Amino acid sequence: MKKVLHGLAALSFLFAGSTAFAQEATHAANHEAEPTHFPIKAPREQSWSFAGPFGTYDKAQLQRGLKVYKEVCSACHSMHLVPFRMLEELGYNEAQVKAFAAEYTVQDGPNDDGEMFDRPGKPSDYFPSPFPNDQAAAAANGGAAPPDMSLLAKARGVTRGFPQFVVDIFTQYAEGGPDYIYSLLTGYDQTPPEGMEIAEGTHYNPYFINGKSLAMAPPLSDGQVTYDDGSPQTVDQYAHDIAAFLMWAAEPHMEERKQTGFSVMTFLLLFGVLVYLTKRKVWSNVEH
Repeated sequence: MKKVLHGLAALSFLFAGSTAFAQEATHAANHEAEPTHFPIKAPREQSWSFAGPFGTYDKAQLQRGLKVYKEVCSACHSMHLVPFRMLEELGYNEAQVKAFAAEYTVQDGPNDDGEMFDRPGKPSDYFPSPFPNDQAAAAANGGAAPPDMSLLAKARGVTRGFPQFVVDIFTQYAEGGPDYIYSLLTGYDQTPPEGMEIAEGTHYNPYFINGKSLAMAPPLSDGQVTYDDGSPQTVDQYAHDIAAFLMWAAEPHMEERKQTGFSVMTFLLLFGVLVYLTKRKVWSNVEH
């Protein structure tokens, strides 16, 4: 009888050990599936008209991006640092800008009675927030207020390590933000690795810079926004256009900056040549 009991005890111990080993192996496998850095995948570098020292904005693309922002992004995201009057730089005339601004409702005041009131927007107004305050924005979006998009293309970007950042100095690479925005918007259609745990109510996106998933659901779908210029109405095109528009919103005077930089470099080059020729002339009769 004692032998039987000892055998059962040994069998139980062996079973428990096997179970523990299996659980440990499963935990290790799950741990290996969890990312150790973010973003999990580096943003995909795209071709932009404004890239490089001589790049310029494609106004047709910016107009399409504005339409994507208005019809999709503005439902959650504000752009409170961009005034409506700046839209004239996209090729719209004054009347068009006034009509566009009037489509928005802006809170103003106080009036003579000390009360705030709503009125149609004017070109001097800024893109309003869809929520009255940050608390309301957070409450409507699962506890996290959607970020303002005014400077998003400059504020978001993945640092590229050595030796790539050395090359970026000479190529004047400054499109990290648009590359990131494009990659994030087109990165939802991927399946997480087996064993990776995704929090309920969030969406896996390997390009997200702050985690493996985010609360924002895929905002774009094919055919969602109608283009009048015949451009493809696809997620890929929408993502390109809104990323370019947000780059313009963050740096609307980029073209002027590049032109000024080119003029300064040209001046310094010519000035250097003149200084060298003057030096040769002045010291030509002096023995060395």
